[in-house]
Amino acid sequence: MATINRRVMAKIEGDFVVFIIGMRVNKPWKLHKWLPVFAAMPPMIAELEKDPESGFIGAEQFINPFKPVLVQYWRSFEALEKYSRDPAGKHWPAWQKFNKRVASNGDVGIWHETYKVAAGQYECIYNNMPPAGLAKAAAHQDVGGANESAAARIAN
Repeated sequence: MATINRRVMAKIEGDFVVFIIGMRVNKPWKLHKWLPVFAAMPPMIAELEKDPESGFIGAEQFINPFKPVLVQYWRSFEALEKYSRDPAGKHWPAWQKFNKRVASNGDVGIWHETYKVAAGQYECIYNNMPPAGLAKAAAHQDVGGANESAAARIAN
């Protein structure tokens, strides 16, 4: 992905949702327990990227050994919830398998956080970076003039 060699901010119209999901490998030697959990997410993202009507806007994965994290952007909480409970989608069967294989045995942990973001109630800046974070999922706008400072960007 090409580097954007100027200051830009991500611009997204309307409200949106930030969904952060991660896992933690508690027992690295139990590869058969945590590897399926780790491997389940890429097919879900591929499925969502093929369906513009899903409400999925984009995602960015951060790999930290034994603690990967995926940040997702959604058009609404309702769209996220609909996908998560769709028996025909990839998430629901993976969730059921996790509950049968791992449940609460302590081998691998999972967590998620969901944030509803009201239109204009966020601030971001990127410089000398390929699109990352929200800028990977949203349009870009040059920084300068009325949106030069962080305070000005969050007020716009």
